[in-house]
Amino acid sequence: MKGFFYQFLKNLYFAGMIAGIGTDIVEIHRIEEKITSNAYFKTHVFSNDEIAYCEKQKKPAMHFAARWAVKEAFLKAFGVRFIGNHRLPEIETRNDTHGKPSVLLHGKVADEFQEKQFSTIHVSISHTDVHAMAYVIIEY
Repeated sequence: MKGFFYQFLKNLYFAGMIAGIGTDIVEIHRIEEKITSNAYFKTHVFSNDEIAYCEKQKKPAMHFAARWAVKEAFLKAFGVRFIGNHRLPEIETRNDTHGKPSVLLHGKVADEFQEKQFSTIHVSISHTDVHAMAYVIIEY
């Protein structure tokens, strides 16, 4: 019972509190160069759904760069310096029917998110013809 009560109070206290904030900005041409020069870059960094989404767009590199920025911003908000490209596809950016982005976690990253007892991820993406950027806020 003590564990339940402690968890209840912790959830009540931390509910809606910010656990981390991250931001990233990237030059679109850098991601475009990586995509064209390295055949494995896409699959090492992006999920299959992200690849399919970006490749359908008028300017795929812009959308790949935005998703790269989301991954980097998430890692900063999550408190991880770098987890390696082999786990970056586990941080997936999705868009709802209105275009609003969200982050869907898979695998070990999802497990660590639950272990830290985080509850919500907020994400905002923006881009120009030159830069893509993202903000991520993680809440308890």
